[in-house]
Amino acid sequence: MNTLQKAKTQLKDAISNAFKKAMDSGALIKADMPEFIIETPADRKNGDFATNAAMAGARVFKTAPVKIAQAVVSNIKLEDTYFDRCEIAGPGFINFFYSEDFYASVLKDVEVEKENYGSSDFGGNKKINVEFVSANPTGPMHMGNARGGALGDCLAAVLKKAGYNSYREFYVNDAGNQIEKFACSLEARYLQLYKDDIEFPEDGYQGSDITDHAKAYSEEFGDKLVDASPEERKKALVDYALPKNIAKMQSDMEKYKIFYDKWFFESTLHDSGKVKAVVDLLTEKGLTYEKEGAIWYKNKEVCENILLNEGKTQDYIDKLELKDDVLIRQNGNPTYFTADIAYHKDKFDRGFETCIDIWGADHHGHVMRMKGAMDAIGYDGSKLVVVLMQLVKLVSGGQVVKMSKRTGKAIQLGDLLEEVPVDSARFLFNTREANTQMDFDLDIAVQKDNQNPVYYVQYAHARICSILKALKKDGIEPRSCGFDELKLLNADEEKELINHIASFEEEIISAAKEYDPTKITRYVTQTATLFHKFYNACRVKNVDNDSLTQARLALCLAVKTVIKNVLDMFNIECPESM
Repeated sequence: MNTLQKAKTQLKDAISNAFKKAMDSGALIKADMPEFIIETPADRKNGDFATNAAMAGARVFKTAPVKIAQAVVSNIKLEDTYFDRCEIAGPGFINFFYSEDFYASVLKDVEVEKENYGSSDFGGNKKINVEFVSANPTGPMHMGNARGGALGDCLAAVLKKAGYNSYREFYVNDAGNQIEKFACSLEARYLQLYKDDIEFPEDGYQGSDITDHAKAYSEEFGDKLVDASPEERKKALVDYALPKNIAKMQSDMEKYKIFYDKWFFESTLHDSGKVKAVVDLLTEKGLTYEKEGAIWYKNKEVCENILLNEGKTQDYIDKLELKDDVLIRQNGNPTYFTADIAYHKDKFDRGFETCIDIWGADHHGHVMRMKGAMDAIGYDGSKLVVVLMQLVKLVSGGQVVKMSKRTGKAIQLGDLLEEVPVDSARFLFNTREANTQMDFDLDIAVQKDNQNPVYYVQYAHARICSILKALKKDGIEPRSCGFDELKLLNADEEKELINHIASFEEEIISAAKEYDPTKITRYVTQTATLFHKFYNACRVKNVDNDSLTQARLALCLAVKTVIKNVLDMFNIECPESM
């Protein structure tokens, strides 16, 4: 339990004991203890914590909140806690203020825990699968994949820091309709190199990468496929092009500092019979029917039952216009949805307690039916968490950029990483919540000044390293401080910064609970801001009092540790000089 958690526990106990003493003394009537909350005031000038205990007890004790607050304050004992005083405010709020011991203890926490500061066992080592990017392997990855990659990778890192056993996974759609379309597109581009009367499929993939693959195959193997059967020709072209696309994906992800625990191939689900098994299972449960030569899943029935159990009205459900889904097409091939059910079943079967998917916002309609399908096959759909990610626009000079300067074509992930430092991209994509649209400013991303958020944070770390080097030249090196020395840090800027440092573990846990790594990006940016504010107000060098110098150095080292722990967690460079 860190200092902040201890403080909260101490305060809750102190308030509860004060109520008991007030009742024992007759200041309050005997009654059951009211439920109350302890929270941080919006303005810390009003206290470090505040409680609504007096208002919560008004009905129970049949007394005005102010009188209840007076009874609590008269009977509260703050000795042996991290608080030294309290006061009544407004209609009966009770505000509490930290003692000097609190601030000293926080810095001791950081000194002792070092790289583990901020870590917790909150997650209980539960296995969580984070599946993200999972781009279609039939073409290059795009800007949306860049945002999804940063969000997914950093979310997995936050979950690990919060005590979960997180696992990164990329789902490769190397089977099904899109691969057939890929094959037909390659075949057409290949035959067009040798014949003039070849039409390109109306729904084919138009990207130049298809033409590039066809030309590359032709240059390497010539016209050997021109007279082959369509089946043989398409298979040969896919076997040639698809591994190259997947290898490019893996290369781009590694360049983006993303390393997956598993690249899961959809084809293995088909080969193992798991896709067919899902259809058989749903059929056994009476949740399929045949219509016009296809096998359908009773999605409407399943989702309606779930919504009714959640208390939704029939009128609300009718407005959703729920529909059934095809599992097996007339041609006998399973749909993408069927494979997706089998894939998520497989993830749960591998022992993951929670499965997190990061999808584009255009997949919002797929969320309910996938959760419902998990319930339908006997799993808990609530354990499937879908983070929906809004669109991202590339901006430069205030204008939306749609084409790469280098290629003159649509911006791809590879193009972005050639123009923007990887650390900058990873950090910037984590500055806005997934559910908000985002403008990614290319001009800011390449700047080496405080306009660039990652540079701003890195500079704070480098600045601390510079302070340490300068003091070392003067023969001053940091040492472990005693509590009395650390209590010298009583300037507002010092206390504000230490308060912020104290909340690091809670911020990590909150980000894990909400599946939102951007909370930590904002947290570390604020850490840098508060450090610069402290440094400008409180001299570290040339202080006559050695104990105060050492105390401020301890604070600098604590900030350095927090910044490094965040940047290391997000796999972002933490330079010592800039």
